[in-house]
Amino acid sequence: MSSNRLSDEELGALLRLVEQADSVELKLTVPHSDHRTAAGALGIDPLDAQIRQVYFFDTPELSLAKAGVVVRARRVQGKGDDSVVKLRPVVPHELPKKLWDASGFGVEVDAMPGGYVCSASMKSAAQGDVRQTVSEAGPLSSLFSEDQRAFYAEHAAPGIELDDLSLLGPILVLKLKFTPEDLRRRLVAELWLYPDNSRILELSTKCAPAEAFQVATEVRVFLMDRGVDLSGEQETKTQKALEFFSQQLQQAPA
Repeated sequence: MSSNRLSDEELGALLRLVEQADSVELKLTVPHSDHRTAAGALGIDPLDAQIRQVYFFDTPELSLAKAGVVVRARRVQGKGDDSVVKLRPVVPHELPKKLWDASGFGVEVDAMPGGYVCSASMKSAAQGDVRQTVSEAGPLSSLFSEDQRAFYAEHAAPGIELDDLSLLGPILVLKLKFTPEDLRRRLVAELWLYPDNSRILELSTKCAPAEAFQVATEVRVFLMDRGVDLSGEQETKTQKALEFFSQQLQQAPA
C-alpha cells in the first residue's frame, strides 16, 4: 500500500508468515495534514462512524507491552463489550495446537508500508460490563474468559496478575466501514482521538492470506488515484496510546 519497500529477506519472511496466518490486515496511517483531504477523496462521512472506547491494561512501566503482550477491553456503540489478549510478534508454527483449537483464537499478519507484524489473539465477548468494572475498580479478570486468562498467564511475566494491572485509557475511536464503488472491497477508516488532541487516521482492509499481495496492489492503486499520501510515517495506534497513558501514570502524584 506504499512506495516503501521491504528488503528481499524481509519479503521472504513476510511470505512465510502470511502462509501460516488465518488472515491479513493491510494498514496505512494517513499523515495528519492529509486527514481532511483524504476523507473528502474517499467520500467518508464522519456521521456514519461507530463510536468506540478502548481500554488498555498494563503496568505503569508497560511491562506487558515490552514482553509483547497486549490486554484490551472495548465498549462498542450498538454492540456488546468485548475483550482481547494479544501476543506479538509470534511465529505461527511454533504455537501449540491447543491454541488453534480454542474458541476466539486467531493469527493475523498486519502489514503496513515498510513493515509487518504477526500476532496471535484470544478474543471474547467481555464477561462483565467494562464501564462498570473500570469505574468501580472491580477485578479486571472478570472481563476475560477462562481461555483468555490462561493465555495471559502463559505469556505474562511471573507475578503480574490481571487484577494488578493499571488502567490506560480509554481512547475514543470513530470507526467507519465503507465500500468504494470503484474498489468493490470494504475499507475501514479508524480515527483515534488522544487526550492531548493528537489523532491517528488509519485506513485498512482485511483479506485471506492467499489474496494478500493482489489486494495490496489493488488498494494501493486505488488510494494513489485518489491522491492519498502513501509515503507518510507510519504510527501504531496501540503503542501511541500505551506510551501516552504510561507517561501520565508515572507522572501522577503518589
